[in-house]
Amino acid sequence: MIDSMFHLHVPLLEKILRPVIVYLCLVLFLRLFGKRELAQLNPFDLIVLLCLSNTVQNSIIGDDNSVSGGIVGVFSLLGINFVLTRILFRFPRLNRIVEGKETVLIEQGKVDTEAVKREALSELELKTILHRGGLNDFSQVECLVLEPSGNFYVEEKDPLREGKERGEILRQIVALTAEVKELKTLLAARG
Repeated sequence: MIDSMFHLHVPLLEKILRPVIVYLCLVLFLRLFGKRELAQLNPFDLIVLLCLSNTVQNSIIGDDNSVSGGIVGVFSLLGINFVLTRILFRFPRLNRIVEGKETVLIEQGKVDTEAVKREALSELELKTILHRGGLNDFSQVECLVLEPSGNFYVEEKDPLREGKERGEILRQIVALTAEVKELKTLLAARG
């Protein structure tokens, strides 16, 4: 039993090369299909990612279901990821080629419809991104960028807006507190 758990049924070099090749292909395909696949997972994107993992499983492990084969596969995936991230860190120009560049979706309150179409984002998805940033309308946005990592960067036109709103609320609370004290004083004088 122990022998069948740990005996590699596929040559070691093949066990190492399979995950490396699949990993590099996935990086390439995700780069080709765009940042949206990484940006936000709608139900369709989630289904694709779940199916991707199942689809590539056999190409990674081959006919080997042994524990040793799984460990070699995991080591190979983590190893290629480690090596690739170090290479990209040391060579920023190569990193920009592999990751791609950012996409400006909104600038000075104006939506770049071509960029939004290229990234296959709907107006509802853009508004959802704004709402997460505490904004309600495109006109409040100085810049909205979809970064190569799939993250959204939102910069609002008036970054002090929130502070001004808090200040106004605090002033109103102070005024209400003063009125309540005055009313308490009047009621105490009557009673």
